[in-house]
Amino acid sequence: MAARKTERLVNLTILLLVSSRFVSKEHIRDTIEGYRGQSETAFQRQFERDKDELRALGVPIEMGSNDPMFDDEVGYRIPRCDFELPPIDFTPRELMVLGLASTVWQQASVADHTARALAKLRAAGVEPDPARLTALAPRLSAREAAFEPAFDAVVARQAITFRYRGTDEIRTVEPWRVAWRNNSWYLLGFDRGREAPRVFKLSRISDVPVPVGEPDAYDAPDRQRQDELLKDLRPATDTWAVVAIRGDRAPALRRRGEQWTTDVTLPSGFRAWRVPLNDSLAAPEIASFGADVLVLEPADLRADVVAHLRGVIGAHGSPAPGSQPADSRGATR
Repeated sequence: MAARKTERLVNLTILLLVSSRFVSKEHIRDTIEGYRGQSETAFQRQFERDKDELRALGVPIEMGSNDPMFDDEVGYRIPRCDFELPPIDFTPRELMVLGLASTVWQQASVADHTARALAKLRAAGVEPDPARLTALAPRLSAREAAFEPAFDAVVARQAITFRYRGTDEIRTVEPWRVAWRNNSWYLLGFDRGREAPRVFKLSRISDVPVPVGEPDAYDAPDRQRQDELLKDLRPATDTWAVVAIRGDRAPALRRRGEQWTTDVTLPSGFRAWRVPLNDSLAAPEIASFGADVLVLEPADLRADVVAHLRGVIGAHGSPAPGSQPADSRGATR
């Protein structure tokens, strides 16, 4: 979906959702930037297509009049009671997955589009209620400039070109999937120059990918094949550890571990987990979670985590006056 079309549909949805009254076509045309400047015929065609598309996405658009005595001026709105999901109960595991998903779009440009849409609506005299926009609040923590064009290309099945690792060589890739591995985003796709599948780290793409060719130009392999191509990004798990994790923190550890029973008295809010780790990366990974993850066993890993944390303190300065470094079980000495 083109960026302008996406912005127009988001603006239209917000306008109809936040209004408690039916919104006339004239007001919609004057308020939504994508409609302004069009002829009457072009606006009517575009508006009908946009309504059909929103309804196909499950957005209920209601027609009606604000004056019960005169129904000659038809308006539109989105009934909040029909648009929102009913109360849903989730299992603890489902809540964990939803919690992870809710962190995904925090810094993507979609947030900028929504902020601009709200600003335009206010400038047009419409004062939206942000509390009613929770259903339209995607969040994704993706700082790489290449993320959005790569993701859009995956959805559109459209090839992109970019420079990789700071070289002058231009790579032309048919994107299949954007994946999160080892705290980084990766692009999996078919490299036309190499005539083979390749995996690219988005942070190493030195410019913004540019789409080439037409959408729907190729078919991606099935999910299982893609998983096989991505498996080399996963560090080997050659050791196990029992750790205590605070609440819903450290989701990367909880996803691949299992809850565990221990005789150790845990601090309030902590639960024991048995997790697989890569032996060479275990101490830095555990230390990266700070006080939210405490090593219970093995003892040598606990000592390595303490040494790693002391090294970090030494590299970045002494702790605050009066404080004492804590060991990986939370005990000060």
